[in-house]
Amino acid sequence: MSNNILFEAAAKPLAGVDYFSLRVCEDGSRQLTFRNGILEPPSYLTDRGAMVLVHDRGGIGYGATADLSARGIEKAAVIARKWAHHSSKIAVTDFSKLTMPSVSGSYKSKAGNSERGVSDATALEFLEPVAVSIANGIDVVDSAVDLWMVHYRQKQWTDTGSLVEQEFEFMFPSASVTVSRDNEVQRRSIGVDTYGAQAGWELLDNTDFKDHALSLPAQALELVAAPNCPSGNRDVLIDPEQMTLQIHESIGHPLELDRILGDERNYAGTSFVTEDMFGSYRYGSDLLNVVYDPGVSGELASFKFDDEGYPAERQYIIKDGTLLRPLGGSVSQGRSTLNDGGVAVSRSCSWNRPPMDRMANLNVVPGSSSLDEMIRSIENGIYLKTNNSWSIDDSRNKFQFGCEWGQLIENGKLTNVVKNPNYRGISANFWRNLKMVGDEST
Repeated sequence: MSNNILFEAAAKPLAGVDYFSLRVCEDGSRQLTFRNGILEPPSYLTDRGAMVLVHDRGGIGYGATADLSARGIEKAAVIARKWAHHSSKIAVTDFSKLTMPSVSGSYKSKAGNSERGVSDATALEFLEPVAVSIANGIDVVDSAVDLWMVHYRQKQWTDTGSLVEQEFEFMFPSASVTVSRDNEVQRRSIGVDTYGAQAGWELLDNTDFKDHALSLPAQALELVAAPNCPSGNRDVLIDPEQMTLQIHESIGHPLELDRILGDERNYAGTSFVTEDMFGSYRYGSDLLNVVYDPGVSGELASFKFDDEGYPAERQYIIKDGTLLRPLGGSVSQGRSTLNDGGVAVSRSCSWNRPPMDRMANLNVVPGSSSLDEMIRSIENGIYLKTNNSWSIDDSRNKFQFGCEWGQLIENGKLTNVVKNPNYRGISANFWRNLKMVGDEST
């Protein structure tokens, strides 16, 4: 059925409402997994549906459906209008006062080879030798090699005249090895934090994924033989694999504006950040510069428009250590007291989920230090790689992270490998002690 007919079906019962939109999504994925060198049954998923959003009488309502007929869309629109009227009596803001976007455009992942053009045979030919090799490693008790390929499309219309089309292709390769010797068990893994991207098959052609995966058994055995990480205060040099999660937990979540406004306190916690901190709060040292930049090509959360239809543009979140703006979409911005109240981060995870404030492409801006320079600057420290556990309190303030791999830094040199490293701190105190930031090469 024509998508225009679907929009007309949504509009039919919504005449006179303050605002409405229709978002139609299609999600297709394939997953190929080897466990202990043996191919598991492949997984194939296709998921299609639509979401109608309505603002009316000051309230907001949603209606989702997997019935992509005109009748199904019309029914979802009626449900959305009904919930908007119910919520108008208890809504935390007057949604009729929000100015919704009227822009059109498109976005498509820059992938050299569409995942739909990569046959299972091609993928298996690449994965199987790696899976068999690491499964047969000495003292290996468990291993996995996995490739998840996703193709996601969505189209959104609004009654303000917007039409936004976006298409995403994702590749998620991963591998892990667990070894056991003398009652000691250790694991080494690689995954989304290192290799996940908006990309096609060129991701595997142009990275060291295969070599990295083949090295995992030897690394795990090295950890088995290594001493436990010593305790005490010392400098930490954090690899990008671990820094991804550090940023996510101690910068991303605390700065989500709906969390700051209290929406999630009974679900995912609140935040130590308050509205009066923006523009003056010292979040980190002068070296801490953090940007929201969905325009960076290939990253997992690259996009051109959020799911309310607002254009996504690069913005500083933290500049020279000072907190500037939160991660808040239009609804949160309309509720907040901030003059510069956020960025276009209102996004959904599926057709049957409404958009909400979700961090996206939140990056520490590269500094001027090479990896060697950072190592040479440390007298007593530890190099940390690959997360294996994390815990952070309900206000996203006090944290504790465990890593798979640690290596001592003594008098400016990498020395002994240590196992079971973990570190803990308080978000702002941690970032205020930032001494060096890696350059583009890191």
